[in-house]
Amino acid sequence: MYTEHFDVIVIGGGPAGLAAGIYLSRSKLSTLVLNSGTVGGQLILTHEIANYPGVESTSGYSLARTMKKQATSFGAKIKTIKGIEEMDLKSDMKRIRISDEQEYTAHAVILAPGGNPRTLGVEGETEFKGRGVSYCATCDGEFFTDKEIVVVGGGNSALEEAVSLSKFASKITLLHQFDHFQAFQHAVEEVKQNEKINIRLEHVIESFYGEESLKGVKIKNLKTGEVEDFATDGAFIFIGYVPNTEFLQGCFPLNDRGEIPVDANMNTEVKGVFAAGDCIAKKYRQVTMAVGEATAAALSAAEYVHNLKQDKKQ
Repeated sequence: MYTEHFDVIVIGGGPAGLAAGIYLSRSKLSTLVLNSGTVGGQLILTHEIANYPGVESTSGYSLARTMKKQATSFGAKIKTIKGIEEMDLKSDMKRIRISDEQEYTAHAVILAPGGNPRTLGVEGETEFKGRGVSYCATCDGEFFTDKEIVVVGGGNSALEEAVSLSKFASKITLLHQFDHFQAFQHAVEEVKQNEKINIRLEHVIESFYGEESLKGVKIKNLKTGEVEDFATDGAFIFIGYVPNTEFLQGCFPLNDRGEIPVDANMNTEVKGVFAAGDCIAKKYRQVTMAVGEATAAALSAAEYVHNLKQDKKQ
């Protein structure tokens, strides 16, 4: 077994993980970023980012590539792994084993595994993701100015985002599988009073279709069983969010939604472990927020490691 030690290990290579890597390595702390999949996380799936402060317009892929370059230029080591086989985050010396031959240890760990919007799981959804199918009104709403769109969901997020999207879209068809909304009454009333929003309860999307971009959806009426072709320029899905915390289940404190609770300084309930990004318990999920949270987590981790080393010298 080969063991390599770092000051801090960051789990996750999305915008939060990369931002943490930048701040930690620039602080001259030996830093390892462990990532599964493509570096950049959900960021690389975003066709265009126009609301990142200081950047007029860029692709998610380009922004992720720049963040990765920054992190490595300051000395952070980024390693792509298949997964984590075993870990101990509760001991003073944190340990993460990725295979029978390799493990890593660190004084502190930052958890930034990100998350994913819950999907419908129907035909064409993956194909048209980023080409008409979206999970973020703030990110993509402006691209559908004066266009007709579909919004799927019946909770507070879906209704609030439908109202938000009405600032851009010319017409919105709100689809929900049940005969009533699971949202606060004021949100329901706001949707009902919006002239741009047409509500269809007990309706679901069976598939998405198009060519280069989304052209329409097949909608099923759950009461009658009737299926219709429905032309639309875009579809926004708001049926929940799934944090990538499966690997922490049973061995780390999570809330009932699988999110990681943190305080204002991104401390978790476990000493020496911090968290940031879409895996933590919060209301809003934006790239800028993930980066800000990661900055706080990195600074907190740096202070923790510094104090730890000072105590050992005394």
